[in-house]
Amino acid sequence: QVQLVESGGGLARPGGSLRLSCVASGRIFDFNAMAWYRQAPGKERELVAAMMTTGSTNYADSVKGRFTISRDIAKKAAYLQMNGLKPEDTAVYYCNLQTYLDADTGYEYWGQGTQVTVAS
Repeated sequence: QVQLVESGGGLARPGGSLRLSCVASGRIFDFNAMAWYRQAPGKERELVAAMMTTGSTNYADSVKGRFTISRDIAKKAAYLQMNGLKPEDTAVYYCNLQTYLDADTGYEYWGQGTQVTVAS
């Protein structure tokens, strides 16, 4: 069973920075993607950033140039460096893992979420 444990959320001032971490335990197939999603009160969960094992990345337009996703494959970890934080970045941030045995067989896992609050 794969588990994802997040850390690093908290309170930041506008313009400040936070770094989120996510570490996976359990068996993960070689082809996988780790991502960060967020959900603000009253809104749907949205993709923030994703990174494949190939190194390709995908970012939401709202965070491009401010957030950076990175991974440590050996540690089965993903990180989200958040700079230039804005109040609208306030949300619960979730780590997501999609891992594929083959083209037809994939599994998806979620972390428990970590609160990020941006306020002065």
